[in-house]
Amino acid sequence: MATEEEFLDIGGHEVRISSPSKPVFPEAGLTKLDVVRYYLSVADGALRGAGGRPMVLKRFPKGIDHEPFFQKRVPANHPDFIQTATLHYARGTSAEEAVIRDAAGLAWVVNLGCLDLNPHPVRAEDLDHPDELRIDLDPMPGVEWSQIVDTAFVAREVLDDTGLVGWPKTSGSRGLHILSRIAPSWDYRAVRLAAETLAREVERRAPGLATARWWKEERGESVFVDFNQNAKDRTVASAYSIRPLPDARVSTPMSWDEVRDRRPEEFTALTVPERFAALGDPHAGIDDAVGSLAGLLALADELGPAEKPPRGGAGGDSGDGSGRRRSTMPLIEVARTKTKPEAEDALAVWRGRHPAVAGMLHPADVLVDGMRGSSSLWYRVRINLQHVPEDRRPAQEALVADYDPWAGRTWPA
Repeated sequence: MATEEEFLDIGGHEVRISSPSKPVFPEAGLTKLDVVRYYLSVADGALRGAGGRPMVLKRFPKGIDHEPFFQKRVPANHPDFIQTATLHYARGTSAEEAVIRDAAGLAWVVNLGCLDLNPHPVRAEDLDHPDELRIDLDPMPGVEWSQIVDTAFVAREVLDDTGLVGWPKTSGSRGLHILSRIAPSWDYRAVRLAAETLAREVERRAPGLATARWWKEERGESVFVDFNQNAKDRTVASAYSIRPLPDARVSTPMSWDEVRDRRPEEFTALTVPERFAALGDPHAGIDDAVGSLAGLLALADELGPAEKPPRGGAGGDSGDGSGRRRSTMPLIEVARTKTKPEAEDALAVWRGRHPAVAGMLHPADVLVDGMRGSSSLWYRVRINLQHVPEDRRPAQEALVADYDPWAGRTWPA
């Protein structure tokens, strides 16, 4: 039987869609072709966020119930309407990445199994100087939407005070992103410093509400202002990206007037096209609001160097000689797993072994972290025992699951 396929004429380019009727979001009733049509319906907005930028291809070839893999290098057989740019990474590697500039490019990446778009904060014409400051408001477990919104308005105030314009959008999960266009006059190090300074200032103005603490176990039930999303090798889901959740939730631009009243679950691939057709793109003016980092960098000088987390090693007063950081919190590790469901199963096993201790934990004490492997995520489960009396804290035990993401990997000499 011949493989099912469909060819679309998009802006004069023929784009092949393989397996167009393949279910991608079964709960929402969306097929692969439906996802393509979604992106075509919001193409102007999606390209405003991702067009002209090199992007990492986050591919879900087996569907949203399986872990994606991350592909930096553009496929060798890419069509001529897909441009490329070669990025050089801090660890000395490089990759020729895809650059899309039109609706045909959107359809092409969806056909590869991409659901969300993950562009770098630079234009293909200048890979060393970001033109976008990215503020990722990441809530810890137990944090309500109202706390995220309050943090967003504090961040907006800091941006206003330092001469920048913030453009909010849902992350497509539980949090909020605020984007700010900047002149491409600073390198990644300066942009990350500016983002860290903003995070510290938000924490200073709203202690307890927000945090700039990098180590997860030290944040409590607060909103983490994730400044490290501005590091050179990081990408975030751009505007109008569909996230890999059962309801096909969309990372959706909003006006500031909407932020308090709307909720992330309202915006899906089924509802956003109608919204886009009726209202247009709330971020339509973002490229006309280019600002300077001078204000945030001046504030960085005023605040002084950020406190660095302690690291182990010779001469360190908080290390164990291993060269690794030793947390000031009473942490135990439960499991390392290949997938998130496996991580949740391992956590359930640990809770079953220690029901009394599990009952004392606060939501933010359970740390399930997606860790970047060589080409995909793996998961680490830890427990912060800070709310458990010392005499009742279980000791570190053998891991419930001990997945090695680097097994079989060979390294160049």
